[in-house]
Amino acid sequence: MQNRGKPIYPNVDFYSGVVYKYLDIPPKLATAVFATARISGWIAHCLEQYSDNRLIRPRAKFV
Repeated sequence: MQNRGKPIYPNVDFYSGVVYKYLDIPPKLATAVFATARISGWIAHCLEQYSDNRLIRPRAKFV
């Protein structure tokens, strides 16, 4: 199968599974570790939205 458009690159989460394996993190904890690593960013987004009392929405159109 030939790629006809833009190349598709894997995101960071694709490689995090390999890192978790080498750190001996059990697969059952992968979701918890994934979420823990992102909580500060999620909270920052929430605080930013609450400070202006408005929801931040992407300007791109999704098809």
